[in-house]
Amino acid sequence: MSLQLTEVRRVRRPNLMPMIDVVFLLLIFFMLASSFERDVAIQVNTGGGNSTLSGPPRLIDIAPDNLRLNGHVVSFENMATALDEVVSNRTDAIVLRPRDGADLQRLVDVMSALGEQGFSALVLLE
Repeated sequence: MSLQLTEVRRVRRPNLMPMIDVVFLLLIFFMLASSFERDVAIQVNTGGGNSTLSGPPRLIDIAPDNLRLNGHVVSFENMATALDEVVSNRTDAIVLRPRDGADLQRLVDVMSALGEQGFSALVLLE
């Protein structure tokens, strides 16, 4: 008589805990990496249209360290006041010219500040 030992094998279910941990880590990563800021659109005239500039010149040179209105240095805070002296109303075209070294954020800051002050016709030169 021979004795035979049979092994009873249990069916092992896969452990899902590591996969759930990875999913939650990815969820947290993408939540922290995403941006919840509101995008703002700024309307710009690139000077390619048939618009003509009339009145005194209104050229703002945007440099990394200063702003110049028609060649005269103006501060960021007093830019709207200085522009009021050369425009007849706030719908007159204002030409913006970024200089070498001026980053895009500085240009957007100037455009946003002018837009908040009511200057609606901004012309951007390359």
